Amino acid sequence: MKTLVHVMLPAFTLLAAGSVLTGEETRIKRSELPPAVEKAVAEQAKVGTLRGLSKEIEHGKTFYEAELTINGHGRDVLIDEAGQVVEVEEEIAFDALPASVKEGLRSSTVGGEIVKVETLMKYGELVAYEAAVKTNGKRTEIKVGPDGKKLPK
Repeated sequence: MKTLVHVMLPAFTLLAAGSVLTGEETRIKRSELPPAVEKAVAEQAKVGTLRGLSKEIEHGKTFYEAELTINGHGRDVLIDEAGQVVEVEEEIAFDALPASVKEGLRSSTVGGEIVKVETLMKYGELVAYEAAVKTNGKRTEIKVGPDGKKLPK
C-alpha cells in the first residue's frame, strides 16, 4: 500500500499541475467574481441570458468566461481580472458569412458537415471564424481568417 501511495501521489500531483498549466476551466458562481469582472458580466448579460460562468488560469493569468444565450444563439465572453473583455466567440448562421469565408470553410471540410460556426473577436477585432465539423461521427474544428484563408489550429 505504501508503494502505491508513493507512486500515485507524484502522478496525481503532475496531473493537477498540468491542468492548471493547460487552462482547464472550473465552474464558478456569480458571487465568486471579482467586482471588475462582475461589472463586465452584468454589462454583457444585459443583451442575453447568462447560462454559466467559469474561471481558468492560462500561462499564470486568471480569466473568467461568461456563457450567454443571445437571440437563440451562443456567445462566450472571456474577461481578464481587470474586467476587460479579451475574447468573444459568437455563433453565426452559415448563410450570414461573407462569400470568401463560406468558400474557405467548405474547402477545408473535405467530406465533413459544418455543424456550427462562430466568429472569434479579440480585443474587439474580428480575427477568425471557427467551424465545428462532423466527419464520420467525429468532431473537429477548422479555423479561417476574415479573408477565408485557413489558419492553424
